[in-house]
Amino acid sequence: MTRSGLPPFPFELLAPPDPATLALPPVATPEPGVELLRGAVYAVPDGSRPLELDLWRPAGADGPVPVIVFVHGGGWRTGRRDDMGPRFRTWRPGPFARLVQAGFAVACVDYRLSGEAHFPAQRDDLAAALSWLRVRADELAVDRSRIVLWGESAGAHLAALAALTSAEDGAVRGCVCWYGPSDLGALAEDHGGRFDAGDPTTREARLLGAAPAADEELARAASPVAHVSADSPAFLLLHGTDDTLVPSRQSVRLADALRAAGAPVELRLIEGAQHLWVGLPDEAVTECFEGSVAFARARTS
Repeated sequence: MTRSGLPPFPFELLAPPDPATLALPPVATPEPGVELLRGAVYAVPDGSRPLELDLWRPAGADGPVPVIVFVHGGGWRTGRRDDMGPRFRTWRPGPFARLVQAGFAVACVDYRLSGEAHFPAQRDDLAAALSWLRVRADELAVDRSRIVLWGESAGAHLAALAALTSAEDGAVRGCVCWYGPSDLGALAEDHGGRFDAGDPTTREARLLGAAPAADEELARAASPVAHVSADSPAFLLLHGTDDTLVPSRQSVRLADALRAAGAPVELRLIEGAQHLWVGLPDEAVTECFEGSVAFARARTS
């Protein structure tokens, strides 16, 4: 008994349930032949909101299908897991339904934003999502050994980090990065001096919890170029030559690092494209999407 005369409280009961055992969301059918499980909880970080993902998959698939893990952008500070960017918001059917129609399952994941937690929380969240997918692969009808990460902008940065640091050897077959940062310590140089690496209010500083120049070791740890090895999965890097938000030199740096390590990489610099594919005609945006689908298919076939 406690001094209050009441029995001690079993605090273990306050622990959240294991996401690997939670019931899956009900299945919706947003398009013919497409199933959607919206809002599956994959992790409950201590002191944070539950993290969810949406799983899109083919209806009545014959056996486990390869899975694309999509990571949204938004400067690590905002964004929605079901948004591939403004150029895709009017697509009917939408991009995720099209990926399902191409034979993939798609997991669109939440992660903690920089206003909620600093790096490496975001990298750890993606690792947790990959683990959840592998643990529940059989009931989800996805192939735990055929995974491609795909991200845009800040999401490309996080997708690259997850692909390069995944503990599951061989499960991540490839990574598609659209206009993502790859070397946070080199942003000032790549911006031609227009980026202040000592400014604590930049998107990058808010991700790290410190300006890149104030903690160079942390900035390096948060940079995909620092984690490249000969065992890295294949990468497809797409970046607009006119990108003023994330200079295309950032993708060049990652491609150079991968090549130097002997890892497979294809770099496509898209002439005249700004960030988010602003400035590209619709057919060129479609080509970026279809080229990325072809890469994912080649890596998982």
